[in-house]
Amino acid sequence: MISRRLFVKQLLALITLVTGGVAASRSLLRPEPEQAQPVAAESAPADKDAQQAANQGEGALLASFFLLSDIHISVADTSIGDKLDLALKDVTDFESPVDTIIFGGDLTDFARDIEYKQLRTILNRYKLPPYYANMGNHDYYDIWLTDEGAFSTETMPNGKTDAMARERFIQFFNYKGKPYTDVWVNGVHFILLSQELYVQEKKDVGEGAWYSDEQLAWLEETLKAHQDGKPALIFIHQPLPAPGTDGGTHRVIRAKRLRAILEPYRNVFVFSGHTHRNFRSTNQYNTENTFHWFSNASVGKTRSAGDGKPAVQGMYVQVYADRVVVRGREFSDRSWIASASWTVPLKA
Repeated sequence: MISRRLFVKQLLALITLVTGGVAASRSLLRPEPEQAQPVAAESAPADKDAQQAANQGEGALLASFFLLSDIHISVADTSIGDKLDLALKDVTDFESPVDTIIFGGDLTDFARDIEYKQLRTILNRYKLPPYYANMGNHDYYDIWLTDEGAFSTETMPNGKTDAMARERFIQFFNYKGKPYTDVWVNGVHFILLSQELYVQEKKDVGEGAWYSDEQLAWLEETLKAHQDGKPALIFIHQPLPAPGTDGGTHRVIRAKRLRAILEPYRNVFVFSGHTHRNFRSTNQYNTENTFHWFSNASVGKTRSAGDGKPAVQGMYVQVYADRVVVRGREFSDRSWIASASWTVPLKA
């Protein structure tokens, strides 16, 4: 009997011969669907009422930003770039302050130079605030492509390495030697974690996020600035597995260690992407941890909510002195998503 793994490999090879492989590989390597988290969330009314709710309470606005996850820029699908244009037009004409933009992994579909050049072209069309990013699994995908651009598991890594993908990302964002970083914006701390390798260097990671001892030690040291309770905003790409477990493919792998590092701090906010879940169909605020965890949707490939409506989605986040406000945004019509609006008071 043929194994499932061999069947998939043979199917990919057959589709590659027929179509050139790129479109087929995107559909077969998409992230696994994730179930909605069955947790209660504090939701605010939509539109003007939601903005009024966000502005209530004491404490000044410190910083605000957009989180744009899973853009998936692809030379094979120009509609993806059009979706990013919708998001960036909204950001640049936004009615409220935008201090920075965070790109939450999977910036490209296959991490090729040509896709990064396309991304740069789009970004250069707009006058944007400073922006930062972390790496997703797709930002390592160049190893799956031949020099002709065909998807090939048989010849992987096709003369490429994970190190080449990391270097391409690091150079694009002008980071200093590592794909992870932190930055302070108006006194608010943004900490961006990145998976540091993929299957060319460590076959068993699958589509999971591997964080090295070095990166986790760096995070532990970096968080010491928050012993006084200042909020820490932490950005990952793949989601976490269930509490008390380590993850595998499509999850943070060393999750128990990550949670142990975050546990001592009372105002930690974690933002993930990867799942492409639609704000209109699932609750994406998880309260099962010692920290607050929000799952973002996708700019390029948000899943359908089954309502026939366009879905080009991201998050707008406001950090106040006494609370954090998180809101889902639909960029296709520049509207707020009523089911994705949360106000989280900071713990004193």
